[in-house]
Amino acid sequence: VYLLFQALRQISQRTISTASRRQLENRVPENQKLFQEDNGLPVHLKGGAKDSLLYRTTAGLTVFGTVYALYFLLVASLPKKPN
Repeated sequence: VYLLFQALRQISQRTISTASRRQLENRVPENQKLFQEDNGLPVHLKGGAKDSLLYRTTAGLTVFGTVYALYFLLVASLPKKPN
């Protein structure tokens, strides 16, 4: 049991120490320029086509969900027809 614990500890230390060596590119200045640019677009659409698609999908699902909920509220409010 002790050997298993010691092996697991070594594996976890290796994983943590190798992950800290990777350098990620700092893209914050690029994004700041993009989002602070005055091009007449709202902030939630400045990311391009991906942002536009996400916005339209979210808006569509919201409208669909609202209509769906109102329809079932209407159905639930009507009396049942006797057979």
